[in-house]
Amino acid sequence: MNSLPSSPSKEHTERISLEEMPITKHLIVLRKHLFKIVAVLIGLFFCLLPFANHTYQMLSAPLRMQLPASSTMIATDVTATFMAPFKLNFFIALMMAMPFILYQLWAFIKPALHEKEKSLATPLLIGSIALFYLGISFAYFVALPSILHFFISVSPETVAPMTDINSYLSFCLKLFLVFGFTFEIPIITLVLILMGLVSTQTLVEKRRFIIVGCFFVAMFVTPPDALSMIMLAVPMWMLFELGLFAGKMLEKRRLKTL
Repeated sequence: MNSLPSSPSKEHTERISLEEMPITKHLIVLRKHLFKIVAVLIGLFFCLLPFANHTYQMLSAPLRMQLPASSTMIATDVTATFMAPFKLNFFIALMMAMPFILYQLWAFIKPALHEKEKSLATPLLIGSIALFYLGISFAYFVALPSILHFFISVSPETVAPMTDINSYLSFCLKLFLVFGFTFEIPIITLVLILMGLVSTQTLVEKRRFIIVGCFFVAMFVTPPDALSMIMLAVPMWMLFELGLFAGKMLEKRRLKTL
C-alpha cells in the first residue's frame, strides 16, 4: 500500500513563495525596513542633540587630561564648534541604533534562510554586536589614553600641543571604527569555518603568516607609531586565536554528531 505524500513544511512553503515573489515586492519589503531604520536613527539623533556638547566633552576628556595646564583645544574653523559635536552626535545615534539596524536587516533576509542557518545566525549576530561595542570600549578606555599620552610626551618642550576639535574627532572616530571592526575577527573566523572555506588545520598551519598580517594591517590603519600598532595588532592576534579555538570546538561537535 502506497503511503500518502507528506505535506510540504512551512519553511519549504515560505521559501517557494519567496522565490516566486517578483523583485519589486522584495524592494518594497526592503524599503519598509529602511524607513524604520531611518525613523529610529532620526529620533535618536534629535533626542541626543541637546547633550551634544556634553558628549563631546566626554570624548575629549582623555586628551584634556594629558594636555599641559597652559594648553587647550582649539577650533580653526568658525563652524567647528557646532559641527564637531553635531558629527559626534550622529555617530553616537548610529552606534545606539546599530542593534535595531542589524535586526531589521536580519528580519529582511530571515525568510530566505533554512532553520539550521537561522539557529546559527542568531548567536553570530548577537556576538558581532557585542564584540563591536567591546572594540569601541577598548579603544576609548585603553588605546586612546595610551596613544595620546605617547604623542604628547614626545612633543618638544618649545611646542605647546593645541589640538583642533575637528581633527581630534576624526582621529577618535577612525580609531573607534578600526577597533570595532577588528574585534569582529572571531566572528569572521567562525563564519569562514562554517562555510567550509577554511579549516582549523589550515589556519593553524598559516598561523605565523596571519600573525605577521595582523602587524602589517595595524601598521597601515593606526597612527604612525609603534605603540598604536602593537595595541591593535596584539588584540587582533588574540581575537584570531579566540575564533580559532571556537572553530575547533565547533568541528569537534560536528564529528560527535556524525
